Amino acid sequence: MTLRYATVRQLQIFVEAARTLSFARVAERLNLTPAAISFQIRQIEGLSGFPLFERVGRRVVLTDAGRELLPCARMVLDTLTAADQRMQALKGVSSGHVTLGLVSTATYIVPHLMGRFQADHPAVTITLQDGNRRRILEALTGGEVDLAVMGAPPDGAEVDAAPFAPHPTVLIAAPSNPLAGAPGPLPLAALAGQRFIVREDGSGTRALMERFFRAAGFVPDIAMTSSSNEMIKQAVMAGMGVALISRHTIALELSGGLLCTPAVEGLPLMRSWYVAQRRHTPALPVQASLRRFLVERAGALIEGGQAAEGAD
Repeated sequence: MTLRYATVRQLQIFVEAARTLSFARVAERLNLTPAAISFQIRQIEGLSGFPLFERVGRRVVLTDAGRELLPCARMVLDTLTAADQRMQALKGVSSGHVTLGLVSTATYIVPHLMGRFQADHPAVTITLQDGNRRRILEALTGGEVDLAVMGAPPDGAEVDAAPFAPHPTVLIAAPSNPLAGAPGPLPLAALAGQRFIVREDGSGTRALMERFFRAAGFVPDIAMTSSSNEMIKQAVMAGMGVALISRHTIALELSGGLLCTPAVEGLPLMRSWYVAQRRHTPALPVQASLRRFLVERAGALIEGGQAAEGAD
């Protein structure tokens, strides 16, 4: 027996188990029992001739054989999905499913954009998965998400990306901070006495901040690190320090007078939002439609305020 006799269900279970590294979680997600998951994994291991998972301490990890099989299994499932959606497209059915990865800052704008997209494509279902830039890039190249909204991908990433909207990053402070009433634009040296609340390593905002300060020869005094934009805003409002953050994340706080954006030389830092897809992987019709919507319409919607302001 060989893997040619593996069933689609067995491949689905293997791929999901490789993603979660938890048979119990796979069972819950697929509405099966853990025993049924273990049985199907043993079946596909028998067909492959190798163990695909092993226990290391209390963790389950992929074996070398499992890591070799995973991209092939994903390719088979992706091809079947593509075939199904292309057959549906021939029938004129404007439906399908897209899994969209978002850097955490994009959660402030993308849901509103998806509302506009689904108004024109009501039969399309969308799954959103968020994380910092490093995690979302891994999810995209690993096939966990179909498209990703993020900043410019790093050089060498196996993705194709197109910009669709400007993305400004500003300095925020509490209204009680002395910077709030200072006439600007302030020199960067005026921030020397401030403590900074910053994003975690791996986020686009952290990388942008570090490049800006390094080029200016400025060393920030870091008071706190957080992976949450909301936590950063709360810390700044509490007077713990200042932060560099996406302008799209602070619309409500600015309108309510809870935060201010002191004018500082060199700010705002301007970058762009990108929609990215895996290189050398043809987009399915529904994925291509969503990508085209973002490139052609999202920028105007964001700039016109029709998508609530928000961005990693």
